[in-house]
Amino acid sequence: MKVTIRKADKSDSSEIIRLIKELAEFEKLEPPDKLACRRLIKDAFSINPPFEILVAENYQNILAYAFYFYTYSTFRARKTLYLEDIYVSNLYRSHGIGQRIFKQLIRIAKKNRCSRMEWCVLNWNKNAIKFYEKIGANPLDEWTYYRLVLD
Repeated sequence: MKVTIRKADKSDSSEIIRLIKELAEFEKLEPPDKLACRRLIKDAFSINPPFEILVAENYQNILAYAFYFYTYSTFRARKTLYLEDIYVSNLYRSHGIGQRIFKQLIRIAKKNRCSRMEWCVLNWNKNAIKFYEKIGANPLDEWTYYRLVLD
């Protein structure tokens, strides 16, 4: 399967939203509403976007995406590439697409002098956990993520 990994552009918006809704269904979460979808696309393609999006494309069909942005490590005194979401559509899993996206993210992180990459995974997503461990990632058992919802 011929797949291209590239930076998303505005013409990909409807396919990105479709995949986000597919991810929400997979994670058994409420998908973003219309207003949130509009905000997301507006932010994604603004002059100084708060995040970047990679897409995996096969003959103009978007099969997967990754949303990422940078944080900063005070102890390492370097940026960290934080992977907010990576999603490969169910029909295209087990074709190496996730691995290719990760390799591209690693290249991007190194190019931007990041000292590490971080992300979180749902505890029940055993396939993702197996994939992350296969590429050499380690869980941070000593850290617990907290969330304060502000809206």
